[in-house]
Amino acid sequence: MLPFVLFGQGNGPAGHGARVQALGNASSPLSGEVWAAANNAAGLAGLTKPVVGVYLENRYLLPSLNATAVALALPLGEIEPATAALPARAGRGVLGFEAQRFGGILYNEIKVGIAYGYRLGTVSVGGRLDALQVSFQDLGSRRTLAASLGGQAELLPRRLTLGVYLYNLTQARLADYQDERVPTVLRAGLAYRPSKQVLLLAEAEKDVERPAGMKAGLEYLPAEAVAVRLGYTSGSQQTMAGVGIRAGSFWFDYAAGWQAALGLSHYFSLSWHWGPGEPGNEKP
Repeated sequence: MLPFVLFGQGNGPAGHGARVQALGNASSPLSGEVWAAANNAAGLAGLTKPVVGVYLENRYLLPSLNATAVALALPLGEIEPATAALPARAGRGVLGFEAQRFGGILYNEIKVGIAYGYRLGTVSVGGRLDALQVSFQDLGSRRTLAASLGGQAELLPRRLTLGVYLYNLTQARLADYQDERVPTVLRAGLAYRPSKQVLLLAEAEKDVERPAGMKAGLEYLPAEAVAVRLGYTSGSQQTMAGVGIRAGSFWFDYAAGWQAALGLSHYFSLSWHWGPGEPGNEKP
């Protein structure tokens, strides 16, 4: 079972940010947070302030399955104010950077990526380029590059958003032996906001070599700076729950996941927003 879990991270598009994890990792339609740099670069376009974030993950209480990441998002150009139909945006888009590490001594992955998101009206587009290294103790390392593309469209402004993300569209190869490649994964999801306090998410994910899976998430804001979240992922059969708190320029998120066979997982993230700018699409 453990090798399956390791390759489930599998140099694929693992969701980052405790908010996303608490929502069942249904990330393709989400925007306005620094972890869009990892989850769907198009979502970076919802940011109007510089943001830096730190993410920690422990799966099933096993140190060898720890993951850590740091991310930075920088809006470019002047901030265009919000209108009645559209939120504020950075005139030249948003540039993002992320570095992540997964695994332990026997096996680990290191990934460094640069991402960019741009909003034009009700549509946002984005892309990311990753440098990936996979290492086995005593067996050496492999390195490759992987490119990804994403898009988001507001079908109903401020209420219904469609998100699509294609990870590793170049089908990057890790080794000639058995034609081992980085997973190519397509995600497509919807985010529906029936009110300012409630967000509903649904997403389908398809690895080209595995059956499709479904994800679902619910976020409720009992107060402006507090969020309560629930989620489920069919692929790993994992139930998720979490909370988010906003304190000034700092956002703290925590999530816990339960898998019947493997047990408990913990996810933490902290982000800091600074500088001038309007709220845009940013959510606690």
